[in-house]
Amino acid sequence: MTTTTLKEPLRGSPAGAATREPRRRTGRIRRAGLPYLLLLPALILELLVHLVPMVIGIVMSFKELTQFYIRDWGTAPWTGLGNYKVSVDFDAPVGEALLHSFFVTVAFTLLSVGLCWLIGTAAAIYMQDTFTGRGLLRALFLVPYALPVYAAVITWVFMFQHDNGLVNHVLHDQLHLTDKPSFWLIGDNSFYALLTVSVWKGWPFAFLIVMAGLQNIPGELYEAAALDGAGMWQQIRRITLPSLRPVNQVLLLVLFLWTFNDFNTPYVLFGKSAPEAADLISVHIYQASFVTWNFGTGSAMSVLLLLFLLVVTGVYLALTSRGRRTGDV
Repeated sequence: MTTTTLKEPLRGSPAGAATREPRRRTGRIRRAGLPYLLLLPALILELLVHLVPMVIGIVMSFKELTQFYIRDWGTAPWTGLGNYKVSVDFDAPVGEALLHSFFVTVAFTLLSVGLCWLIGTAAAIYMQDTFTGRGLLRALFLVPYALPVYAAVITWVFMFQHDNGLVNHVLHDQLHLTDKPSFWLIGDNSFYALLTVSVWKGWPFAFLIVMAGLQNIPGELYEAAALDGAGMWQQIRRITLPSLRPVNQVLLLVLFLWTFNDFNTPYVLFGKSAPEAADLISVHIYQASFVTWNFGTGSAMSVLLLLFLLVVTGVYLALTSRGRRTGDV
């Protein structure tokens, strides 16, 4: 009996090359698809946690969803753009209050982001010099960022108390800068109280990011500038700030989005009803939804806020990217 043995094609034969090619292609597909496979759980979680509630909120904004339809919100009447018309009718009480809250939030965000960036950048530049206790000082600078938001803001609530708060004790009793103890959690001063807490809580993040960006600037640039007679301010203007431009572009955008959407700080500081001077749009939307039980109007306000932030982000990215291309040229 004759036995036939099947042998693999020779390595250099055309049949061997034809066999290896599909294997290589399969290997490349597997290697290319592995990152997407690893990202799949995170994408699914992102879909469940963020995208699905966002879609539900958009659908709710087209419904007349009030307290009468909480049990079964799907049966709420379809109102179309009615909630949006109410929100942007600035001659009516609802639209006027929303517009006021928007302007307060814009002013608060610009001041908070600007001060956070300024203080964080100054501290990061100062920390580049070597001195005794620099490591301890760096750790102390990051304490406000590391503390839980609720614990930190509640501490500020006690400090802003009218009768026995630390702020009035220092400003009025010790420094005599005010004629009488001030009310910080109500009235016009509530805006400055909110701004103080926001800057105190946010500048360590700017400090951390800028300090990391400074590590990528070669020290030879400063040495050459010093030999040419450039002073500290000239070095910061001509070397530090231009080198930090990519870092600052991302940092300012992140700070803007975080601050504009901040809900925890004003809610813990003032409670459910923020003073008119500190009526941020995040708390205003919360009040429109959960205090007045008009979830349709609150959802429409949330969608308008989302659209505004998308437009601002798109314009900012377009301007910064065009600036980078112009700088490259």
